[in-house]
Amino acid sequence: MTTRAYAKINLGLRILRKRPDGYHDIETVYHQVNLFDELEFRLHERDVLLTSDYPAMPADHSNLCIKAASLLRDLTGMTDGVEIRLVKNIPLGSGLGGGSADAAATLISLIKLWNLDITANELHTLALTLGSDVPFFLNGGSAYATSRGEILEPFSLSFPYWIILVTPPVHVSTAWAYKNLKRDEPAELLGFKSALVGHLHDPTVLSKTLVNDFEPVVFKAHPEIKKIRDLFHEGGAELSMMSGSGASIYALTRSETVAKNLSQAAEGLGRVSVTRPFFSPSKQKDPEHS
Repeated sequence: MTTRAYAKINLGLRILRKRPDGYHDIETVYHQVNLFDELEFRLHERDVLLTSDYPAMPADHSNLCIKAASLLRDLTGMTDGVEIRLVKNIPLGSGLGGGSADAAATLISLIKLWNLDITANELHTLALTLGSDVPFFLNGGSAYATSRGEILEPFSLSFPYWIILVTPPVHVSTAWAYKNLKRDEPAELLGFKSALVGHLHDPTVLSKTLVNDFEPVVFKAHPEIKKIRDLFHEGGAELSMMSGSGASIYALTRSETVAKNLSQAAEGLGRVSVTRPFFSPSKQKDPEHS
C-alpha cells in the first residue's frame, strides 16, 4: 500500500498568547500544496520498522510514523507489524508540516492495512497526541485553525494563485522562535478566514491582513531568509510570506510568467517547488492501492 503525504503552508500565522499549559494560542489557515512525501506500507509479522531515503531521518520512537503505529497498536491490541518505506521530499524543519503529514498518512493507511475498527473521535485523539497540526492532515485541503492549531474549521478555498515555495538550507527551531517572540499583551484575532473568503482575488487586502508573527524574530537571526522574501517581492509576487516558524518562504502570483521567473530566480537558494492555481490533493492520482 502506498500513499502521499502533502505539505502545507500557513496563510498567515498569528501568535495570540501563551497558555497556562505552556502552549500558545494561534490563528492560522493551513493550506496544502503540491509537495509530498511518499510512504509505502507492507505487513510485517510483529515489528514496526522504518526505512527512508533521507540519511538524517530517525528510525526510532522519536519518529512520528513509528509513534503513530505504536499508538494504534496500543489502542487496538494489534500485534501485527509493518514495514514503512518513506521517500522524503518535504524538507525537515521547514515549517511545512512534513512530519505531521507523514504521521497522519500512517494512521490512515494502517487502519486500512490492519483492518482496524476505530471511531473518528479516537482517530482525532491519536492524531492530536502526535502533534497539534496532525489532525489537519487527516482530511487536508484548507482549514482555519485556532487554539493550539487543533481547533479546525475546514472550508473550501479554490486558490487562484501560483504558489512558489523555497526552503533554504537553514534550520529554525520552533521552540527557539516561540522563546524569542516578544509580546507584552495578548493579540487579537485578525480574521484570516474572512479575509481569504471575502477578498481572495484582492492581494492588496490579503497582504495587509495576512501576517506571520514569527517573521521579525526569524528574519533578524537569519537575514538570508528575509532576502528570499525580498527577492520574491522585487520579482513581482503579489504576496510573499514565511510559512510556520520557517525557514520556507512562499510567493503568490496570478501570472504564470511571473511564477516561472520567480522559481528560476530562487534556484540555488534552496529546495524549490511550484503549485499551480486551483490545486487540490484530492484531485491528484491516488497511488494508495497501487
